[in-house]
Order: sequence, then structure tokens, then C-alpha cells
Amino acid sequence: MVKENEEYEAAILSVSSDGNGVARIDGMAVFVPFTAPGDEVKIRITRVKKKYAEGKVTEILSPSPYRAEPDCPHYRMCGGCALRHIKYEKQLDIKREIIENAMRRIGGFKDFALGEIIGMENPSRYRNKTVFHADENGIGFYSQRSNTVTPVGDCALGAAENAVITKVAARCGAKTVFTRKSFSTGEIAVSVTADGADASLLTKSLTAACESVSGIFLNGKKIYGSDTITETLCGVKFKISPESFFQVNPAQTEILYSKALEYASVDENTSVIDIYCGIGSISLCAAKKARRVIGVEIVEKAVEDARENARSNGIANAEFYAGGAEKIVPALIRDGVRPDVVILDPPRRGSDEKTLGALVKAKPTRVVYVSCNPSTLARDARYLADNGYTVSRASAVDMFPHTEHVETVCLFSRDAQ
Repeated sequence: MVKENEEYEAAILSVSSDGNGVARIDGMAVFVPFTAPGDEVKIRITRVKKKYAEGKVTEILSPSPYRAEPDCPHYRMCGGCALRHIKYEKQLDIKREIIENAMRRIGGFKDFALGEIIGMENPSRYRNKTVFHADENGIGFYSQRSNTVTPVGDCALGAAENAVITKVAARCGAKTVFTRKSFSTGEIAVSVTADGADASLLTKSLTAACESVSGIFLNGKKIYGSDTITETLCGVKFKISPESFFQVNPAQTEILYSKALEYASVDENTSVIDIYCGIGSISLCAAKKARRVIGVEIVEKAVEDARENARSNGIANAEFYAGGAEKIVPALIRDGVRPDVVILDPPRRGSDEKTLGALVKAKPTRVVYVSCNPSTLARDARYLADNGYTVSRASAVDMFPHTEHVETVCLFSRDAQ
């Protein structure tokens, strides 16, 4: 019987979907942060629940061969990089296991095997978007499971310019600082929230400190420069507003979208519905080859950006609808829209039965599902499998090195009727 505050010796067997090492003590799963498969450790139990326990390492008795020395001084306090203490090649193996376990356990696909997982040659400085918070401790990120800020002068995953931007913004009274960088042009948009901040001083200070700053927003209102930054993916230029969703890793995003379009097999005769389309990133890449593309997105500003991106790229065969997918998609199908291909790139909560039900009713030949959450992917995959579709191909792209997160691309093909 595992008891709180007691100390045990155990081996770390695997890593959970939230990045914690997993040991078994007296038959109970114990989740232990900052551990690697193969570690032999002493664990103090910090919490015992009905089906699992949590603990922390008090001593590493024998380190795993997969351990790496974290190269970030904020690592343990920040909590943003759950796997930074593990060698990168092993991180990819862990993410493969997370995806395959979810599809087998939650989705019921007993023989599921991921085709490939594509990592980064240089897994650092890849984030184009970072959000910093400030309190009496300084400016940085919230510590794990708290609202206390860990001062982080420079996040090793984000743009190098963030260090000077956050320092300047903090001096101007910032409570939050949101930065978004274009890796194509080098432009940086900075959004600051601050009560009583001097807009003129903020603008002067930021532009003097960092010449790459192309737009500044204070409390949601633009006070300097451009409304958007421009990023290029797959030969298409995208204008991105501060509030619009865009993948955080441009280099891997291009690989991800190329894989999704490969699975979609789009040509001049293909009609496509892109659900959860954001600013039209996948939609417009598909539209370069497709006959017709319809994008659906709940954020109205993102749809405005998508339409403007279509116009600025000279793409006339893409149209966009603003509204919830659970309302728009069934309405399109009722109106007679019958796509050959459906692409879904939902948020972490996955899709919903109304959207998936309408999709199944339309009977597209192929469904390409892009997922940032293996658990909800597995759930939605089961729905599609129960309604006439087979998982025919699957790959993963490591969009978030050193974290527990990963993107998966699955191709569902309609069974012969």
C-alpha cells in the first residue's frame, strides 16, 4: 500500500502523456516529474489518489542512459519543457509511444502503428509566439501549478529578441507581454497589457531597444506600426494578427502541412472543406492545387485574415465562413456541399459529434485529421472508424521539442460501400 510522505525505491518505466515519468510501486502507477525511462530513483510520495499516486525524486540511484543535462537555468521552476532532461532522440521515441498508446487504448485500434515521427535538426529557438507575465518577482512564466512568476530573462525556445523586449516592457509597467515573430521577415509584433502605461514612452523604448519591432499594441489597441506580421509557408504569404491562431513552429509547420496535403491528394478536380481553418493556412496551401476550398473558423478576425490572405496571394477558389464548426459544417452539408476531402485541425479538445456526424453524412473519400492531442484524436478516430472510415496512414511531426506535446497527421479513407 503506497502511503503519502513515505519514501520508496523504484525504476522509471515510461513517460506519461503529460511528460511525467511513470513508476510502479505495489502495483500502483506513480507519476514522477523530471525523470527518464531507465532511471533508478528514490521517490517521496506527495499525493495518493484512488488509482494513482504522485511523487518527487529525492535521489537518483542510477541515472538512465537517456538523461541529458538541461541547458536552461529556469527549467525546473518554469515547467514549460517537461522533457528537456531527456536526450532529443529519446523524446521522439516517447512521443511515438504516447500517440500509439492513445490510439490503442482510447481509440481501440489494437494494431495501430505510427509511420514516422519527424523531428528537428536544431530543436531550439523555434517558437514564434511567447507570452510573459509580470508580478513582484519580475517578468517571466508562471511556475508549475501556481500563479507565481518565475523570472525568465530569455526562454531558450523563443526568439532571442524577447530578452530585451520583456526587460523594456517591464520597466514600462507591463503586466503581460505577448510577442509574435515572423521567421520569414524578422518582424516582431508586441502586445502589452499595463494599467496606466505611457503609450509614447512604451513605443519609444521598444523601438529603440529592438529594431525588429514592427507593431506595438497596448491593452488591445494598436499604438505603433503594422496591424500584422507576414509569414511564408509552402509558398503562400500569410498576414497574421496578434489574436489569430498560427502554429508556433514555422519550420515544422511547413513539414506538417506538406504531410497533410500529401495525405489529402489534392488535384484540380478536388473540392475541400478545411474545418478549424484559422487564418486559412492549410486552406490556401490546398487551394493552390484544388478546384474549390471552403474554410470554417469560429474566430471572426481570423476569417478576415484568411480572406485577406486569399486576396493578397491571388487565390480566388477559396471561401471562408465564420462560426462554430458544429453549426457551419452541418449547414453546408444540408445545402448540398459534398467535398472530396475534409481536413480537420481542431484545438486540443478535438472535434464534436455534430461536426463529425455532418462530415460522415457528406461521405468524403478522404479525411485528413491534424491533431495536437493524441487522446482526443483517438476518440474522434474511433467515431470515424465506427462510421465507415479506416486509418490508412499516420505520421507525427515534433512541433514542440523538449515538451510533451506533438502533432499527429492521420489519413482516414472511406470504406468501400
